[in-house]
Amino acid sequence: MIQIMKLNGTDKQLYKLVAPLVMDPEVLKMNNNYPFKTTDKFVWFVAVSGKKVVGFIPIEQRGNVAIINNYYIDKDQEEAFSFFLIDVVCAFAGEKSLAAVVQTEHQETFEKQGFTVEKVWKRYVKMWRDE
Repeated sequence: MIQIMKLNGTDKQLYKLVAPLVMDPEVLKMNNNYPFKTTDKFVWFVAVSGKKVVGFIPIEQRGNVAIINNYYIDKDQEEAFSFFLIDVVCAFAGEKSLAAVVQTEHQETFEKQGFTVEKVWKRYVKMWRDE
């Protein structure tokens, strides 16, 4: 069973949970070798199965917009990703619009949660979901 944790971007527990992944060369490769970042303006949703972190979605809050970018989901947990994303959408429902830079293979998952395509690149899709 997957547990979803919501943590502030500078929470010490966050660092303990995601450090092994954000420093893993394979995870970085999946993120086009772009480093993960965080500040106190970020909220992180971390999916844990047993003692293993299977995914995370960092969200930067800028005014009335929450921005999803540079997320990770374990290849064995692709089906659980939709449920994980539901928790994120619910956390901001009625408060903020959501913007997302989505890996092309996850476009359909985001569309099922009410996101629409704004711009398409080779590997990513910029998507939007109103409050």
